[in-house]
Amino acid sequence: MRRCVIIGGAPIERSEEIRACLREDDFFIYCDCGLRHADALGRAPDLIVGDFDSHENPHAAVETIVLPHEKDDTDTYFAAKEALRRGFRDFLLLGAVGARLDHTLGNLGLALMLDGAGAKALIVDDCSEMEIVSDTAEVTDAFPYFSLVNLDGSAGKITVTGAKYPLFDAALPCDSSLGVSNEPLPGQTARIRVGEGRVLLIRVRRAQIP
Repeated sequence: MRRCVIIGGAPIERSEEIRACLREDDFFIYCDCGLRHADALGRAPDLIVGDFDSHENPHAAVETIVLPHEKDDTDTYFAAKEALRRGFRDFLLLGAVGARLDHTLGNLGLALMLDGAGAKALIVDDCSEMEIVSDTAEVTDAFPYFSLVNLDGSAGKITVTGAKYPLFDAALPCDSSLGVSNEPLPGQTARIRVGEGRVLLIRVRRAQIP
């Protein structure tokens, strides 16, 4: 099954790095002002979704779903639900975090929703990549830092090996910073196992945009 790439309107400064994440057969959904990234990403939309309150409707010869301004779902959330309805179970979310904290938190909630639907979702921005982990994951030393953050109830029996700060069957409540800013050991791969609940894994490529 093809992967679905959903592009939101948050800033993308390092488009050349983002383009390296793309596949030839990806299905692209641009959400409203996410359309401003189309030229930099070099990929035309397969579907456009939005209420067009932050970007003009291009009226292109592309399937377009025009949403009402007053609605329960954000444009990005609607796009993900529509992609699930069409059978997609592998997602890459771009332009989804940064700028507005409310939309960032909403899109992290979207990653939780996709995980709950049995889908795989990776969020990539200029500094990092993020995914929900409910079983196992790895972080190579190509990433200088990584963090585990609990966004959803209780998470426990978490083990981290091959890292500067190992954990063994640890609990990670929502109000804890225990999992923030760890480092893979040089030349090693950090391995993460989540025995209970689920956490957000953030692999950090760089601390900030130069």
